[in-house]
Amino acid sequence: MSDAVEYDDIQSLVRFAHAHLTQASFLLLHVKDRAAARAWLASAPVTSAAVQDTRPDTALHVALTRQGLDALGVPADIVSGFSAEYLAGMTSDEARSRRLGDIAQNDPSGWLWGGSGLVPHVLVMLYARPELLADFERGVVAACDAGFELSGRLATTDMDGVEPFGFVDGISQPEPDWARKREVGDITQYAYTNLSCLGEFLLGYPNEYGAYTDRPLLDPARSTAAQLPRAEEAPDLADLGRNGSYLVMRQLRQDVRGLWQYLDAQAGGNEALRRRWGEAMVGRKLTGEPLVGSGSGLNDFDYQTDVEGLRCPFGAHIRRANPRNADLPEGPPGLLSRLVRIFGFNPEALEQDRIASTRFHRLLRRGREYGVELSIEQAVTTEFDPPETGLHFICLGANIARQFEFVQNAWIIGTRFDGLGGEGDPLLGDRQPGPDRSPTNFFSIPEAGGPDRRLHDMPAFVQVRGGAYFFLPGLRALKFLATVE
Repeated sequence: MSDAVEYDDIQSLVRFAHAHLTQASFLLLHVKDRAAARAWLASAPVTSAAVQDTRPDTALHVALTRQGLDALGVPADIVSGFSAEYLAGMTSDEARSRRLGDIAQNDPSGWLWGGSGLVPHVLVMLYARPELLADFERGVVAACDAGFELSGRLATTDMDGVEPFGFVDGISQPEPDWARKREVGDITQYAYTNLSCLGEFLLGYPNEYGAYTDRPLLDPARSTAAQLPRAEEAPDLADLGRNGSYLVMRQLRQDVRGLWQYLDAQAGGNEALRRRWGEAMVGRKLTGEPLVGSGSGLNDFDYQTDVEGLRCPFGAHIRRANPRNADLPEGPPGLLSRLVRIFGFNPEALEQDRIASTRFHRLLRRGREYGVELSIEQAVTTEFDPPETGLHFICLGANIARQFEFVQNAWIIGTRFDGLGGEGDPLLGDRQPGPDRSPTNFFSIPEAGGPDRRLHDMPAFVQVRGGAYFFLPGLRALKFLATVE
């Protein structure tokens, strides 16, 4: 088995975030002519992850929903090889919606796209340098017009690395092990690391368990399957998933005015206190520095020095999204110490061992902002409703259930995260009462030597406006899906 990574078969979005391509738009397409749609997909100018001599001026990526595979006529036995979550879709049933927090104001019945009857077949993602996007988009739309109906266009806004609430964004990302130097196997990690097995983000490679995620493996003699790469763990089979990833996309409207006006009211108009509480909710300063401090840079830290949440509250957004813990709580070196922590005989270690190991739940984020940027001062003083502003949340992973759905359910909207007593994410929480009808519309800020400070009667600041699960195939897999009979 070769350790080489086939960059020329991987869509560039997995490896690069296209930060230099500051303009982007996302096209939601429905198949209207199967033959013409297949023809365009078979030759679509998808940008690969191979490094070029000069960085490209534009980039194009293609992802497909399960409904898209059906509309293209991909045989059912091939489609059935994808994950259950992808096949079911983001809005498949009430139980999934409840687990994802897609209830009340987030109910899919009110979505602009992705709800019942509104799931796109194909997502075309366009990125470009300034002034180039409009012409690039016109050319792509014209080229695929014979096969597709354009059912939606999601615009983006370059906010220069700052998300709409006003915080520097895109700082914390896992580091895929492109060199494939990590030892393969479920080996206990005693310290948090940002390096993740490639198979956590790309199908066809070993993941953190040392296993290969299920995906369609085919007889290479079938149709055009001979063009596909072979499966590493089963070289006699063609691997449709290899070099591909699952892509989760959610359009999130952010109530910028609502957030800062709520904090301003809670702080009694005190500007410094308003900012401090906003930063406590996020876990970072507006400028990106983590509240717990950092050894070097903005991403070199964990929470071992803040076990009481006095600097970064337990429920802060970044602490929920990435708890930065290892497989075992920190403790003295040596086998005996490890056994004590493994079996829960150390009360201090047990107290810290309330969150699942981070390394099994990492996500690559590739989101883009949209709408009109407001400063905090404008948000506090503005009395009219500005145009809708928010984030096109995009993440990549090899296992939707273990990565996106787990993080969203257990960590983001989970009201018992890290031993908390009934509060969701201060930014993304849905604020709906718990199963016992107890309120979840507050945020706790631990204080030394006294009770927690609590911000009460917190409204929802984020509303889901659309979303879907997609498969982002490798380039050879995309051509196969466009030609298979």
